[in-house]
This record gives sequence, C-alpha cells and structure tokens, in this order.
Amino acid sequence: MTKKRVLVTGAAGFLGSHLCDRFIAEGYDVVGMDNLITGDLKNIEHLFKLKEFEFYNHDVSKFIHVPGNLDYILHFASPASPIDYLKIPIQTLKVGSLGIHNCLGLARVKKARVLIASTSEVYGDPMVHPQTEEYWGNVNPVGPRGVYDEAKRFQEAMTMAYHTYHGVETRIVRIFNTYGPRMRLNDGRVLPAFIGQALRGEDLTMFGDGSQTRSFCYVDDLVEGIFRLLHSNYASPVNIGNPDEITIKEFGEEIIKLTGTSQKLVSKPLPKDDPKQRKPDITLAKKLLDWEPKVNRADGLKITYDYFKTLSSEELQKTAYHRFE
Repeated sequence: MTKKRVLVTGAAGFLGSHLCDRFIAEGYDVVGMDNLITGDLKNIEHLFKLKEFEFYNHDVSKFIHVPGNLDYILHFASPASPIDYLKIPIQTLKVGSLGIHNCLGLARVKKARVLIASTSEVYGDPMVHPQTEEYWGNVNPVGPRGVYDEAKRFQEAMTMAYHTYHGVETRIVRIFNTYGPRMRLNDGRVLPAFIGQALRGEDLTMFGDGSQTRSFCYVDDLVEGIFRLLHSNYASPVNIGNPDEITIKEFGEEIIKLTGTSQKLVSKPLPKDDPKQRKPDITLAKKLLDWEPKVNRADGLKITYDYFKTLSSEELQKTAYHRFE
C-alpha cells in the first residue's frame, strides 16, 4: 500500500516539529517546510537521517512547489508569539494571507486535505467565557495584537471559502495555550518567561495583579487532538486546549514551587488588549473526536522544566520579558 505523504509548514517550530514526529511515527512520509524566521533546525535535526523526512527551506508567502503527491497539508507556518509578531508584523500578516492562499492552491492542485492552525486569539479579549466555537470574538484590528489576530481570522475565512467554492477538504483547529519541550524561552509567552526567570534566579514578572486566567495544554495532548481532527469529517473550527483554568498569579506560584527557587512575583503594568480570561469549551472536541487532554499540568510542567534545564547558559540569557500573557 502506498504511504500517505504530508506537508507540514512551520516544521521547525515548536508545534510543527512535534507534528512531524507524530506523522513519522504513524508511518507517513513527511515534507517539512520552514523559512526559519522563527523556527530552529535543532527541533527537527533528529529527523534528517530518516528516509521518511525531507525538508524545504522556503517561505510559504511565496509560491509553493512540492513535487509528487500530497495527501495532507498542515499549515502551521506563522510567528505565534507576541515577541515575534510585534517585531515582524508584515511577515505575520503575509503568512496568514498569502501563505494560506498558496497552501490552499497547492491543496486544490494535489487534491490534498488541508488543516490550518488557527488560535484562541481569534476570540480576542473574550466577552463570553468559556469560549465556544460559535463565539465571534472581541478583537481590536488596529491594536498591537491585531496583526496576529486578524491574520488568523482571515486565514479561517479563506479556508472556508476554498472549502465552499472549490470543494477543498479543509479542517480548522483553534489552538489554546500549549506548552512542552522545544518551546523557545524568549518567545514572549508566560510559561517559558516564568521558567527562564526562575532558572536565572530572577523574580517572576507578571502583568497587572495576575488575576488574568489561562488554560495550558501539554503538547502531546494537542497533537493527538490535531491528528484526530485531520482524519475527521468536520470542516468548521474546533477548539483544542485544556479547560483547566488558572490565574497568572497562581501559575507563577506553581512555577516557584516547581523550580524550588526563592524568587517572588513582581507586577508590571498590564499591556494593551491583554485577554483577561482564556478557557476553551471543548464540548465539540469531546463529542466529535472523542478527545480530551490526558496530561495534568503538574506532570507536563515537570517534563517541560526538565527540558529547559538542559539548555546552555547562553540560551538562558536570551530570554526576553514576556510582554503578553
């Protein structure tokens, strides 16, 4: 039987690299694509020796050519952290517009199924809690987060248009906060920022009074949900995340306890448009995919912390303040 072949854009990133691992483990041939603007080859260097894996150093905002058949395309190319998309806003918008257009055009030619990585950020600073797929969001299109939020919202619209008008098989996953090995310490998000500060002996920086909430999903759980969604028959968006909600202040206290450090939490002013609450309603994922997260936060944080402890002192010093949570 002919092996299935999948293209993963953003393959050298945190989530993309874990997806490459999963599909190779499932017996697929994997084509990884990344322009390395935020990705890192060290995340996939273990795959280069495998005949099942090939890599293209390419910007998906430009025309995509992949010879041979393709059964699936997973579009995960995008700056995903505040540090990145505030620094490269135009590229962020391009990968969510030109990039998805190119991926969908390729899918149409190859008769491949496309799954796109959308995000809980399409809900903005939500006025509905927890967030269901039916909620349209509360997004400021011209605020500092707008380049990412609106890129993802446009990406969903373009995907549904190709599904409706061209009959392309499409899937949309709305990803909530995810963590695990291969996260970048300097990506601007709260978990790696807290752990990086703890490892360097610094106080942990939270914004506002820390009453904002987040819900953290371990990467293996997320990948399982994505894998099931890809092979489902459902074209509309599906939330994948962990509904175990916690305040930023409580989360910082968990990190201090985990790392065994004596630092304290210090407060900085709350950034503009920072979401006050973030919790997925995963009723649809449970019903449709028979999926829910299995890894509890304590176990997942221990694995992630152990990974970060293996980084060099030079890598630890690269950590940036997390501007958004």
